[in-house]
Amino acid sequence: MNNKKVLITGASSGIGESCARKFAANGYDLLLNARSVEKLEILKAELEANFPVRVYLIPFDVQDYNIVCDKLSGLPAEWKDIDVLINNAGLVYGLDKEYEAKEAEWRIMIDTNICGVLNMTQTVVPWMIKRKTGHIINIGSIAGDAAYAGGGVYCATKAAVKSLSDALRIDLVNTPLRVTNIKPGMVETNFSIVRFHGDKNAADKVYEGIEPLSGDDIAETVYFAASAPAHVQIAEVLLMPTRQASATVVSRQND
Repeated sequence: MNNKKVLITGASSGIGESCARKFAANGYDLLLNARSVEKLEILKAELEANFPVRVYLIPFDVQDYNIVCDKLSGLPAEWKDIDVLINNAGLVYGLDKEYEAKEAEWRIMIDTNICGVLNMTQTVVPWMIKRKTGHIINIGSIAGDAAYAGGGVYCATKAAVKSLSDALRIDLVNTPLRVTNIKPGMVETNFSIVRFHGDKNAADKVYEGIEPLSGDDIAETVYFAASAPAHVQIAEVLLMPTRQASATVVSRQND
């Protein structure tokens, strides 16, 4: 296998799925992670049918450090030569006040959005250091820059992603490795459907009166960062819809 390789977590939908298509279209072999084996198999069949790439599926939950280590250490040697790691897996639940948030929900957010990034980073980055090449791209959020009502735990997890990205960049400064934090604003994926526990009507209201970003928009930015010349490190990108100015300031056409 001569193609470069990208490992994408949360690849079965949304931004992760869009990144898989974008990197496949540009000749990358893909290691795709998510919890849904069925969705990954459908995506694998599509990508291998449409692009001259190979796809290796690694279904597991990034929350569990031992499972992450076991699954990744069990990869065939040639699949461990990962050029780009995209830490995309993440989620949000509800809009509860911080003191009313359900313990089970905020624990899942912390374990996925923070521990998931750490689990993948601690496993894959040493391989990159040994090969003296690699790029870690973390999918953060505009929510990591400023908290908003009902988003305390989620905002805290994305602020942590920013700190983890910045600290890793410092830790790797004496290596050729690069670290990028991509911070989207409003993106219309299944993200809001998860937030509202499957209530699509509630999710749709989030985007009323504004044209939000799509998963494909984020994938374009991710690929742009990954394809920059080796001496160029795009440390951080904040991208929003044109009619969004901050996490909470949005101009809706029906206002």
